[in-house]
Amino acid sequence: MARIDMREVAHSYLPKTQRPEQYALKRIHMTWEDGGAYALLGPSGCGKTTLLNIISGLLKPSQGQVFYDQEDVTGRPPEKRNIAQVFQFPVLYDTMTVADNLAFPLRNRRVAADRIRQRVAEVADMLELTPVLHRKAAGLSADAKQKISLGRGLVRSDVAAILFDEPLTVIDPHLKWQLRRKLKEIHERFHTTMIYVTHDQVEAMTFADHIVVMYEGEVVQVGSPEELYERPAHKFVGYFIGSPGMNFLPCKVRGNLAEVNGAAVRLDERTADLAGKAKGPLELGIRPMHLEVNPEAVDGALPADVKSVEDQGSCKIVTFALGGQIVRARLPEERLAPQQKAWLRFPPQWTRLFADGRLVG
Repeated sequence: MARIDMREVAHSYLPKTQRPEQYALKRIHMTWEDGGAYALLGPSGCGKTTLLNIISGLLKPSQGQVFYDQEDVTGRPPEKRNIAQVFQFPVLYDTMTVADNLAFPLRNRRVAADRIRQRVAEVADMLELTPVLHRKAAGLSADAKQKISLGRGLVRSDVAAILFDEPLTVIDPHLKWQLRRKLKEIHERFHTTMIYVTHDQVEAMTFADHIVVMYEGEVVQVGSPEELYERPAHKFVGYFIGSPGMNFLPCKVRGNLAEVNGAAVRLDERTADLAGKAKGPLELGIRPMHLEVNPEAVDGALPADVKSVEDQGSCKIVTFALGGQIVRARLPEERLAPQQKAWLRFPPQWTRLFADGRLVG
C-alpha cells in the first residue's frame, strides 16, 4: 500500500501547448491517502483515464511530479511502481485455465507455490470463480472473463495500489451491484489503496469512501457522497450528482435576498455576507428534493406553472416553468402532484449560491 502525491501535475497530448484549454489535465495537486478507496468520477473525455495512467506510469506527465510514499516515481514505468491495473476490457490468457491466469502475476514474481495456491483459492472464492478454476478462460462468458481480470489485479497482496479503469463496463447489469459490493468488502478487509475510474455516479457512491469529481481536465471537488450532494463546490458537481441534478437560476443579491425574475429568495446570513465578495455571474442552486412545492400561495414562495409530471414509482418528478426558467422538484410517491400551478419555496438552509460556477462559501 502507498500514499500517492501528485504535485502540480498537468498533461497535454500536443507537442507544443500554450493555452490552458489545450491541456487534457490542468494542474492536479492532491493526495491519495494510504489505504483509501477512491472513485474518479466524470463524463467521457474529462481526463479520468489520463490521470489514472499517469498514476500507473503508462503516461509521463508534461508537467509536475508523482510520489509514492514521498519517493519520486514520475519517470518510472508501471512495472517499477508495484501497482496492479484492471482495464475496461478483460486482459487474460485464453489458453490458460482460470487458476493459471490468477496465479500468473505471482509466478512472475517467484512467489512460493504454497502461497500461490492459497492466494488463488482466496481470490477465486471472493469472486465466486471456484467452480470454474480448472476451465480454460476461452470458453467462459464476458462476465466471467472480467472477473478473472479483476482477480489478477487483486491476487497480489503486496501492491502499492490497485487501479481500476471502468472495469465493469462489460459486466451484465444485474451482476454489477454484486461486484461493486464485493470490491468494497475486499477493500474493507485488506485496506489496499484503490482508485476506481467510472462515469457512473451509482458505481462511485457504492464503491468509494472519497469521490474525486473531474470536469474538463480539472479536479473540481473531492468528498464523500453526502458532501458532494449537499454542498457541491462546483456547478458541474451539482448538475452531475443526483437524478435529476441541481436546479440553477440566475440571480442578483441585495442584502440577504436573491432576486430571481423579480421575486425575492431569502439567503442564510453566511451566504448573504459572502455574496458581496463574490465575482462573476451569480446563480441560485437547490436540489429537487429540497424545493418546497405548495398548492397555494405562502410567504416567500414564487408562483410557477406545471409543465409535466413524471411518476418514477418511488417518487414523482415535477417540472415547472418559473419566469422563463425550468426547475424540477422531487415529491414523495404518496403526495399528489399539482396539475397547473404551484408556489415554490427555497428553504435558506438548502439554497446554495454560485459565482462563476463555483460555490460561494
